[in-house]
Amino acid sequence: MSPEQRVRLRTEGHVAHVELNRPDKRNAVDLAMFRAIVDCAERLAGDGDVRAVVVSGAGGSFCAGIDTALFTGSAPRDLAALMAPRAPSPANLFQQVSWLWRELPVPVIVAVEGVAYGAGMQIALGADIRYAAPDARLSIMEIEWGLIPDMGLTAVARSLVRRDVLRELVWTGRVVAADEARELGLVTSVHDDPLGRAFEVARAVAARSPDAIRQGKRLLNEAFEVAPPDALAVEARLQAELIGTPNQVEAIRAKAEGREPRFDD
Repeated sequence: MSPEQRVRLRTEGHVAHVELNRPDKRNAVDLAMFRAIVDCAERLAGDGDVRAVVVSGAGGSFCAGIDTALFTGSAPRDLAALMAPRAPSPANLFQQVSWLWRELPVPVIVAVEGVAYGAGMQIALGADIRYAAPDARLSIMEIEWGLIPDMGLTAVARSLVRRDVLRELVWTGRVVAADEARELGLVTSVHDDPLGRAFEVARAVAARSPDAIRQGKRLLNEAFEVAPPDALAVEARLQAELIGTPNQVEAIRAKAEGREPRFDD
């Protein structure tokens, strides 16, 4: 499979679908796939027509982790060279596969089927919402290879999982079933058809004011990282930027007139 086929991107009705596409490898991530995921996220960041993003894996599994051929086929110095931040992002190539979903200005929803191991787990944790199938299995599995999770875990999981729980998962690498993953905060909820649920929510989001959706993501990203007084200031600043804008006025008019709103991107 050529690098260009590692990730498929389709857009319909303001909703983009990003599909990891190495089903024969359970979508394990090699260097070409790392680059394809990053390229896809960067393209979406510049697409003002997209209001929500769904991420899934082809072939019944989300992502089985890093392709171990990467360890045997690359010299350590070659991999080390890829661990420098890729300006203007603070993240390096490997971290960007999770961090860029957090930086994307619109909501990102992941559908987890099959497994989300290692790199796959971290890609999923970078999303805003995660839906899992009842038989899905998840693991922070880097310890199996004598490594630590280094694809954005500490940045994206800090507000999702208790620190003692995260320590246990990092040190043991144990596999977590979907229901436990929901209890721990690794996934949002469990559904028989997680991809269908992801698209249902994405379409509902895409029907709302794109300005309010984007400001809402900024609010939830920024306010949780600062002290309460600063969080209050973030709320006030972002709300002031919204009030009276064309899409905000359209939302009020549509509600008052009992019709569907017509928003501009």
